[in-house]
Amino acid sequence: MTRTGFYGKRFMRRVVQLLVVVPAAAFVVGCSGGGSGGEGGAPEGSRPGASSSGVSGQEKVLEKRVEKVLGVGGVDGSGDSFVESGVERVRDGIHTRSVLSAGASYSLAVVCSGAGEVRLTVSVKRSAPRTVACDGVPVRQRLVEVPAHVEVDVDGLAGASGIVGWRIDEVTG
Repeated sequence: MTRTGFYGKRFMRRVVQLLVVVPAAAFVVGCSGGGSGGEGGAPEGSRPGASSSGVSGQEKVLEKRVEKVLGVGGVDGSGDSFVESGVERVRDGIHTRSVLSAGASYSLAVVCSGAGEVRLTVSVKRSAPRTVACDGVPVRQRLVEVPAHVEVDVDGLAGASGIVGWRIDEVTG
């Protein structure tokens, strides 16, 4: 019996949402605390003026902008089509492997806010790498008849900076 066959897709989707939202909330709470920081724990390449969590005020503004464009800031679980999402710094990139229902269709949205361009690569048939401008405009790609695991990679091109986010929704009907 398959993993989703026993529990059902809706239940598994809720579990995945909890596994994404709860750790994300814990990360935000853990990173928002004050502290002296700076003792060898600062990320490489962090800029002066960055907060103790390593995220500058400008990055926080860009992150909120990306979340708003993708509709991920207030995920409440009521949308049946939502699968997963994430937000990262351009310099860190996105390197995720999503577990999806093989053969189903999905919609991938990627948005970059900041400066420069990023390279988007998705491991599905007939998908070539594409360049996405960091202008805050979402780029959407339909993923048809996907394999069970889909890798989404986003890497900043030379001189790119800012925040990049992604969202996967299941296409029904």
